[in-house]
Amino acid sequence: MKYEEKILKLLVEKYRKSKKDFGDNKTNRRTQVKPEKLYKKYNANDGDFEEISRLNKMVNELTEKGFVYSDIEIFGTQIQSIYLVDERIQDIEKYLIDKYGYVSKDMQIEQLQALIDCYINASPICEKECVLLSESIDNRRIPKNIEALDDVFKAISFIENNLDDLYIREVSMKVYGDSKFFETVTLQQVCTLLCKYSDRTNEDNELIDEVLVDYHIYKEPQKLCIKGNVVITIFGIEVDVSVFSEGIEFMASDFENIQSVNIRTTKFMTIENRTAYLRYKDDDIVTFYLGGYANRYQREFIKLIYDSNPEKKYLHFGDIDAGGYWIHHNLCEITGIAFDLFCMSSDELKNKEYESCLHGLTENDITRLQELKEMDEYADTVNYMLDHNVKLEQEIISLALMNRK
Repeated sequence: MKYEEKILKLLVEKYRKSKKDFGDNKTNRRTQVKPEKLYKKYNANDGDFEEISRLNKMVNELTEKGFVYSDIEIFGTQIQSIYLVDERIQDIEKYLIDKYGYVSKDMQIEQLQALIDCYINASPICEKECVLLSESIDNRRIPKNIEALDDVFKAISFIENNLDDLYIREVSMKVYGDSKFFETVTLQQVCTLLCKYSDRTNEDNELIDEVLVDYHIYKEPQKLCIKGNVVITIFGIEVDVSVFSEGIEFMASDFENIQSVNIRTTKFMTIENRTAYLRYKDDDIVTFYLGGYANRYQREFIKLIYDSNPEKKYLHFGDIDAGGYWIHHNLCEITGIAFDLFCMSSDELKNKEYESCLHGLTENDITRLQELKEMDEYADTVNYMLDHNVKLEQEIISLALMNRK
């Protein structure tokens, strides 16, 4: 971005976010930006002289246009601060629009009003949200998610008027003409709005998208996958899972027909990823495929297992990363079962056998790990991960464990 555009945009947007624009300012503070905001080494000893000169020249040109003015240090030429000429705010916005295609706050308000006009009668929730948005317009406040609102309202209006049983990707096709757009872009915002106006009593730690069931919308058919020496009694018939070398899969909708689950090993273990579930076998462990955060059917099935087999040892095997530990934490919280961690310690991270498979942490990883390190169960491993900038996926561990047998 050129200095001209950057200077003017920063000042204009700062003004539009201030009480001056809302009309309720009590003191007339100047709208300003420091030169370091434009070039961070402006006052540094190793700053680029030519870059500083370009910035100074542009401030002079904008001053000549009557758009800005500045303070200069008393004994020198360095700019201390750049100020907006408030009276020229509309002229400056027009200049930015004509030259740089800028979208001004007034233009955003017009877009917002157009959305309100389009969706206020589309559905009950759309109407309630549009009333709130109208109040925002009255106060000249723009919601942060204005770019996504059209897509969110499209989904809300369809969902509230839907009477057919549909899968999530079918909804996405009907609303957006794209089978994945709903899941990947608007699902969280849409479900947040549905929950906001819902009368349903949510279970503790219920996943937010489960509200869609109230509108006849479902995820792809959920299967429950279990493997090992276990007998499931369904419709009064005992099914010995151990005779199936790779275990069995059955529809989650059949869960209500299960009377009991008899674990005939000393341990029961949930496994986060499918490849690890397919690979790992142990004669003394019944394994269950989780696939991430446990959904309602998985939670209820695990609780049924525990109620019938409270004396067994319960384990969880997942990735050694922030997601893996949060999945474990969530699993323990929503089932009330104290799952021990399986092969998810710093020992695996230190193991030379896995060294080539270690990955560095992202900024998001680090953020998510900060809270985990305050929990005693994860503290040692998480601190090691942060200190050594490492994480590890479980698939290499399950493969190695089987190769050792």
